Amino acid sequence: MLTMLRKIGLSSNIMYGLGFGSIAASVGVWQLSLKAEPNGIARADRWGIFVGQWAPTFFALGCAMRLEEQWGDHRSIEGTETSRERPRETMPVGG
Repeated sequence: MLTMLRKIGLSSNIMYGLGFGSIAASVGVWQLSLKAEPNGIARADRWGIFVGQWAPTFFALGCAMRLEEQWGDHRSIEGTETSRERPRETMPVGG
């Protein structure tokens, strides 16, 4: 799935952006629904929670894509033994 997302042009930064965007959209949908819905705060809360649940998915996909971008696809035909023996450089954290 990550390979497919990468092929259509998505990157980890885009996924992180979508995660933060869904948080903002959750607040926005809650505010709009609060004012527009005749059913009151219960319906507005449900809409906000529904959209807010997208954020963890986007952040998880962003983390997975970041790892794949950093380390690449190291699948081996011989099995996992050769990938365990291959030394890897440290991953920079932060900036």
